[in-house]
Amino acid sequence: MSQNSAGPEILRLIELISRLPGLGPRSARRVALFLLKRRDTLLKPLADALAEAGEKIERCKTCGNFDTVQPCAVCQADGRDDGLVCVVEDVPDLWALERGGAFRGRYHVLGGVLSAIDGITPEDLNIPSLVTRVEAGGVREVILALNATVDGQTTAHYVAELLEGKDVSVTRLAHGVPVGGELDHLDDGTLAAALRSRRDI
Repeated sequence: MSQNSAGPEILRLIELISRLPGLGPRSARRVALFLLKRRDTLLKPLADALAEAGEKIERCKTCGNFDTVQPCAVCQADGRDDGLVCVVEDVPDLWALERGGAFRGRYHVLGGVLSAIDGITPEDLNIPSLVTRVEAGGVREVILALNATVDGQTTAHYVAELLEGKDVSVTRLAHGVPVGGELDHLDDGTLAAALRSRRDI
């Protein structure tokens, strides 16, 4: 978009929208115009919601989920099995498992996976706190529900090695998760089958 065809505020709005996943400059312009045409019914409420989210939502210090309370609602929920900890790459994977309702234990969000290409090392991930949780006692099984990608499997093996000899069973998702597949894109039945078919590594 030409600098002369729109003011700096509109250009900044478009530039920020274009940073969202799946949106390029052209899509960002369409979204920006859509919002501007619906200033009172959508733009202002969205701006208020974003401001409130930025102010109140934070990472759970226990599991890494997003919420407005510490610990998060999932960690506070009664009736869950504290002895089962499901390790996921990021929050969308936690949400995908919760959506299916197949898992009734606790979670641990790593915040990513190891990646030599992207320069992501163990120090960049939420791995030390997982080891601390296990060493504190009460955890009998850690389920590595990481995406079936090369980086996901590399991370799973790294975590499994760290937990070796710590009096905890380490399993991973099995049938139903295709190689290269991501948890957030799988249907609820596939996720449930993968959880039921987990195995030792």
